[in-house]
Amino acid sequence: MRASLLQIAVDEGESVEARRQRAASLVREQAGADLVVLPELWTTGAFAFESFGVEAEPLEGPTYEVMAKAAGDAGVWLHAGSIPERDPDGPLYNTSLVFSPAGELAAAYRKIHRFGFDKGEAVLMGAGSELVTVRLPQTTLGLATCYDLRFPELFRGLVDAGAETLVVPAGWPERRRSHWTLLAQARAVEDQSFVLACGTAGTHAGVPQAGHSIVVDPWGAVLAEAGPGEEVLTVDFDPGKVSTTREQFPALKDRVLGLEPPLR
Repeated sequence: MRASLLQIAVDEGESVEARRQRAASLVREQAGADLVVLPELWTTGAFAFESFGVEAEPLEGPTYEVMAKAAGDAGVWLHAGSIPERDPDGPLYNTSLVFSPAGELAAAYRKIHRFGFDKGEAVLMGAGSELVTVRLPQTTLGLATCYDLRFPELFRGLVDAGAETLVVPAGWPERRRSHWTLLAQARAVEDQSFVLACGTAGTHAGVPQAGHSIVVDPWGAVLAEAGPGEEVLTVDFDPGKVSTTREQFPALKDRVLGLEPPLR
C-alpha cells in the first residue's frame, strides 16, 4: 500500500482559496497512491484562532467540493485533513473529511480533544464525541487529530473498532517536536498498528510548526520521516504486518483494565 503525506505550509500571504487549489493540485499529482493525507486546519493554520470563525464553512462547503473532485480526479482515498466546520445548529468544530477514490465522502470526524487549556481552540471549537473508522480495501483507518495523540484511550477505542492504520493530521508546534515523534511511536507500539502522522510546515500565527510528518510501523520502527519544510512524504507499507505483529506478540489479548466486565 502506498501513502503520501502532504506536509504543506500555511503562508499568511496566500489566500485560503489559493491554498485549496494548490493542495488539490498536489493531491492530483499523487495519482497511483492508495491514500493521500493532508494536515490539520491547513486552510487557516491551527494557531490562527482569529481566522476560525471567518473561514469556517459548512461540511459540504468549498473545501469539501475541491477535495472531493481532487480525490476523484486522482483516483485515491483522500484524508483531506481538517477544516473549521460551522454547524448551522451548533458551534464550530475541527472536522476531518475522508473521500473515496470516486470523490464521495466516506467519513467525517470531529476532533474530540481540543487544545488550548481554556483558550484558543478549546473555547472556540466544540468537542466531537464519536470514534470514526473507515474501511479501505487494504486496511481500516482510525481517525484522530493532533492533540488527540496524547490520549491513548481514544486509540484503544479505535483499535477495538477494528482500526489497523491510525491517521493523525496535525498542526503540531516545533517547540514540542520531540513529543510528536515519541507519541506517534508510542501509539504504534501499544496498539500494534501503523501510524501515519501528517503535520504542517511554516508558521501559524507566529507559531513555528514542527513538520516532520512520520510513518511508524506496528513495532515502532520509523518507516519514513519528513524534514521541517514543505514536503510530500511517500511510503510503501504492508498492511498485513498488523495481523502478523498481533499474532507474533499478542499483547492486546492480555488487556485487563478498560474491558467489560470490570475486575472484582
